[in-house]
Amino acid sequence: MSDADIKDAVENEYVEDGSNKLLVKCKFCGSKILERKSGKFVRKEIDLPLMEQDKRVEAKVQYEKIYQFFFVENMYTFENIGFTHTIDNCKYLSCADCDAGPVGYYDMDTKHSYVALSRVKHE
Repeated sequence: MSDADIKDAVENEYVEDGSNKLLVKCKFCGSKILERKSGKFVRKEIDLPLMEQDKRVEAKVQYEKIYQFFFVENMYTFENIGFTHTIDNCKYLSCADCDAGPVGYYDMDTKHSYVALSRVKHE
């Protein structure tokens, strides 16, 4: 299965009519992050820090390219989300209950949030 086939399969499973088909929850504690149909699916290439950093690599943050997000226009749409301090004109999103993250990022210029499909659980 190619990367394109995998991306299409993910979209078909989690996206309906351009929005999140299922509840979006924290992978670690199960806390609800977004209600159904509250985020719009977008493709965008962003480097996010890994959720679990390799401790053997000193003083260097490791990143991963993420391509699929749920766009959230208003921060008050979230059921449960935490925000980091500002880093390079963005804030990273984390679970407000267990601090797992980043599950996405908040753009300080546009005031919009993006939740990475691969960083959350869909139920």
